Amino acid sequence: MLDNYFKLSASGTTVRTELLAGLTTFLTMAYIIFVNPSILGDAGMPKESVFVATCLVAALGSAVMGLYANYPIGMAPGMGLNAYFAYAVVLGMGVAWPAALGAVFISGCLFILVSVLGLRGMIVNGIPHSLRTAITVGLGMFLALIALKNAGIVVGSEPTLVKAGDLHKPEAIMAIAGFLLIVTLDRLRVRGAILIGIVAVTVLSFFFGGNTFHGVFSAPPSIAPTLFKLDIPGALSVGILNVVLVFFLVELFDATGTLMGVASRAGLLVEGKMERLNRALLADSGAIVAGAALGTSSTTAYIESAAGVQAGGRTGLTALAVAVLFPACLFIAPLAGVVPAYATAPALLFVACLMLRDLGDIEWGDTTESIPAAITALVIPFTYSIAEGIAFGFITYAALKLTTGRAREVKPVVWVIAALFVFKIVHIGT
Repeated sequence: MLDNYFKLSASGTTVRTELLAGLTTFLTMAYIIFVNPSILGDAGMPKESVFVATCLVAALGSAVMGLYANYPIGMAPGMGLNAYFAYAVVLGMGVAWPAALGAVFISGCLFILVSVLGLRGMIVNGIPHSLRTAITVGLGMFLALIALKNAGIVVGSEPTLVKAGDLHKPEAIMAIAGFLLIVTLDRLRVRGAILIGIVAVTVLSFFFGGNTFHGVFSAPPSIAPTLFKLDIPGALSVGILNVVLVFFLVELFDATGTLMGVASRAGLLVEGKMERLNRALLADSGAIVAGAALGTSSTTAYIESAAGVQAGGRTGLTALAVAVLFPACLFIAPLAGVVPAYATAPALLFVACLMLRDLGDIEWGDTTESIPAAITALVIPFTYSIAEGIAFGFITYAALKLTTGRAREVKPVVWVIAALFVFKIVHIGT
């Protein structure tokens, strides 16, 4: 039954491989159930309720992605999107968090509309090959930065922005050892190399990292303080352009960039396009709406799904496994919190290194293609934003085609998107 529904044999995978990939993806993205409440808590939202909302919407979104779209992509409230919600909208603009949730809800409804009409798929499929490739590479660099940061190998620095961390710390040493273990096992074709690496570092953390065991079970908190607390009239009073449009643009390119990057890594693109793109986009859109109703910021496809793809995940069964594990965290929160960030960092860095090989697909001899691609790939990690990298890439691509007399090569959708990003930067800000 599973083989027929998810087309496992046709995808060259098995139930065991898919479940293992799902567990791998879950372990790399489980940090969100602790990080998201912390960030949204800074905006005045009740952390305990956000914790429950995060688990529930991650389960719902991943289940729909797996059952409806049949892609091995986990979903949860997005990093970057939650920071924009808390620090830019609520704390920066002074918008009350219920109104901010209302803005997320409206943007999700707009997504559903453009997805049903096929406009969102048209937008994504209109992205030039060079920019599609650059998005994958940029995602890899972004993933590498997250991994190195989580491992303590790269840290912030006032005079130089970033610098090398203290490599004598146990966390950094264990992360490096875990990375070498994963690469070695993968080279030796050992199944579950990534998961073995994560488990190995987690075990070592009890002996050398000060990790402690806090039990297994705990009762889930109440979701009542955030459930259906969104304020739609309040969101509309703030202004569509000020908040809703920004959420719309950021969600659009964060999600679609991640979807294409992970699908490319899994070899699921046909002639550079996703066959079931509209289904994946509807799953993403629906999760945004559901998340706002439950009480969390925008839900999106997770770049960490690339770890599960590398572990062999090729179908929606991987996403379904992720969906099952998230609600389990409601009852085993202490156990879910045992895996430290530096234990998953080696897996993320390994996948990031593999994603950089797509650089060879860029047509470097044509600077109107290669320069926008390079800009996209570089700006994503340096601004810590997938959306900003794509924005700069589109604007540069359109501008260079125009200035070199090759404007006819640019599809209309590219002109529209580039113009929207210019408008956003000029009138709203980045």
